[in-house]
Amino acid sequence: MMDIRLIAHDLAASYGARTVFSGVSLEICHGEVLVVSGANGSGKSTFLRLLAGLQQATAGSVVYHYADRDWLPRDACPLIGWVAPDLALYRELTARENLRFFAEVRRLHLSDADINDLLEQLGLGGRGDDRLSAYSSGMAQRLRYAYALIHRPPVLLLDEPTVTLDVRGAEVVDQVIARQRRDGIVVVATNDPRELRYADLLLELGR
Repeated sequence: MMDIRLIAHDLAASYGARTVFSGVSLEICHGEVLVVSGANGSGKSTFLRLLAGLQQATAGSVVYHYADRDWLPRDACPLIGWVAPDLALYRELTARENLRFFAEVRRLHLSDADINDLLEQLGLGGRGDDRLSAYSSGMAQRLRYAYALIHRPPVLLLDEPTVTLDVRGAEVVDQVIARQRRDGIVVVATNDPRELRYADLLLELGR
């Protein structure tokens, strides 16, 4: 996989008259993990949404440099894997059906073997044909990681990465982040002090 860089310059976000954050400039290089910390309401999730192109910045810019070109967030969907607690999955479908559907949306072909390998990596081996209505919240969170990783993205954006997960689930996240260090970059938004250990770079909002 080719190297990737993320560059944010003088980034700001506001809601109406309220400025959430401003003047954020940073660069993340291939192999690095940025942890964004701060109290509730400090703008952690907003920051990730700006990086993902899901929200427009009030000021400043974000650019990804990959494959000898610059990508703006709104065009960078092929580069980004996204995990967040509010990421909707289809409870009436099985895990396998969910992953196959999301792969088709991305115009990817996933074989049963590909899906089985992905589920095994995330500790869901043998549960691929269970409907999500039978999944615990922690199992559903693991499946969100499978969704984020189906296209092998060089950028992984994680909002509250271990929420609802038990000790084994948190270990799975550790493994995902370790693999992603080799393949690209990771941005983690958290207010859990235990997750600061992931950081090569630390951005503290609301200070």
